[in-house]
Amino acid sequence: MTEPAFFTPSPAVTAPVLTVSLLNRLARERLESAFPLCWVAGEISNLTYAASGHVYFSLKDSNAQVRCVMFRNRAQLLGWRLENGQHIEARVLVTLYEARGDFQLNVETARRAGVGNLFERFLQLKAKLENEGLFAVEHKRSLPAFPRRLGIVTSPQAAALRDVLTTLERRAPHVGIVLYPTPVQGDGAPERIVSALSVASDRCECDVLILCRGGGSLEDLWAFNDEAVARAIRASTIPVVTGIGHETDFTIADFAADHRAATPTAAAELAAPHRGALMQQCTDLRRTLNRLADRTLERRAQHVDMLAKRLISPAQRLAQQRQLLAACQSRLTTALRETGVRGTLATVRLSQRLRLARPNTERLNVRLATLSERLNNAWRSVLDSRSTRLAHLAASLDHLSPDNVLARGYSIVTDASGHVLRSSGGLEPNDCINVSFHAGRAEARITSVQP
Repeated sequence: MTEPAFFTPSPAVTAPVLTVSLLNRLARERLESAFPLCWVAGEISNLTYAASGHVYFSLKDSNAQVRCVMFRNRAQLLGWRLENGQHIEARVLVTLYEARGDFQLNVETARRAGVGNLFERFLQLKAKLENEGLFAVEHKRSLPAFPRRLGIVTSPQAAALRDVLTTLERRAPHVGIVLYPTPVQGDGAPERIVSALSVASDRCECDVLILCRGGGSLEDLWAFNDEAVARAIRASTIPVVTGIGHETDFTIADFAADHRAATPTAAAELAAPHRGALMQQCTDLRRTLNRLADRTLERRAQHVDMLAKRLISPAQRLAQQRQLLAACQSRLTTALRETGVRGTLATVRLSQRLRLARPNTERLNVRLATLSERLNNAWRSVLDSRSTRLAHLAASLDHLSPDNVLARGYSIVTDASGHVLRSSGGLEPNDCINVSFHAGRAEARITSVQP
C-alpha cells in the first residue's frame, strides 16, 4: 500500500485577504504619490453643477475620456463658468474615489485652451533668467524685522490693495504705508510697473516693497511675466515681496523677488511680522491642517453628493412625517388629559392639608393676652421687691456713713501730710495737725504728748 499524498497549499492561499475599502485606499494613495500635480488638456462633456457647488464633468479627446471633479472652493476661484464643449487645460491631482472605486481627476484650476503658448514663453523666459543667475538664492535679501514704512506697488482700484491695507491695519497699524500706483493688467502695464519700482527705489523711503495683484488667468497675470519687470525687481535697492494671484499661481516676478507670498494678504503678513518663530511654525501647521481638512471635506462632500441621488421621494417623506406627527399629537393629547386629572387630584389633596394645617388664631390670641398679663404682673412684683430691698440697703448704708459719725461729736485728726492719726505715738510737741468736724475743720499745734 502506498503512502497517502498530503495536500500542499499554494502560495496564493496564504496571501492576506484585502477588503474592498482597504484596496481602494491603497490604490488611491499609490496614485496620488506616483502622479504629481500636472496639466491635462481635453474637451468638457457630461458637465453637472451640483447643489453643493461642486462641479462634475469628463475630459475627453478623440480616443479616451476621464472623470473629473472640481470642488466648490476651487470653482469659486475660477473666475469664469465651465460649459460643455469647451477645450480647457486643467491642473489636476490624479486620484481614486474610494466609495465607488472610480478613477478620477481632482481639478485644482483650469484655463482655456490656447494658453499653452503663453506657458511655453513663460518657461523659456524663466530658464533664460535662471541661467543668468537672476533667481539665485544668494541674491535674495532678508526682510527687516521691524519695518517702519511699507511701499505697495499695485493698482489703486485693485481688491488686492484693500486686502493688504486691511491686513496691515490689523497686524501692524504703526507701520507707515506709501502707495506707488500702477496698472497691473493690459497694454503698457509692464512699463508702468517698472517705472513704479524705479521711483520707489530712487526715493528709498520704504523698508520693504510689496508688489501685489489679485487672482486671474495666465493672460491676466502676464504683466508680471515680463523680463523688464523681473530685472527692475532685482535692481531695486529695497527688498521686494510679491503677492500675485492665488497660492497655485507663479510668475517670473515671484522668482525674481526676494520673497514670494501665496496671496496679497500673505505678502502683507510676511512684510510686517509681529510674531516670533513659534507663531510662524503654528501658522504653517495650521495651513497644513487646513489643506488636509479640505481634502477630507472634499471627499466627504463627493460622498454626500452620491448619497443625495439615493434620497427617497419628498412626497413619501412628507407622508411619513404626517404619520409621525399624528402619533405625536395623539400621545400629547392623552398626556395632557392625564396631567390635568393628576393636577386636579393633587390640588384637592393640598387644599385638605392646608385646611388641617391652618392655625386657630382666636385661641392663640387668647393665650397671648393671658401670657401678656402674667408677664406684666411678674414684672411689677419683681420691681416692687427690688425697690424695697434697695430702700433697706440705702438705710443701712446711711447708718455707716462717716458724716453720721461726725454728727455725733466725733472728729478726724490728720497730720500735716494728710495721714489719719490713730494714736499719739508719732506726734511731737509743736507738730501741726488738722481736725475735721461734722461742720468745718481746724488747724492745731501740739503742746504736749501723752502715751
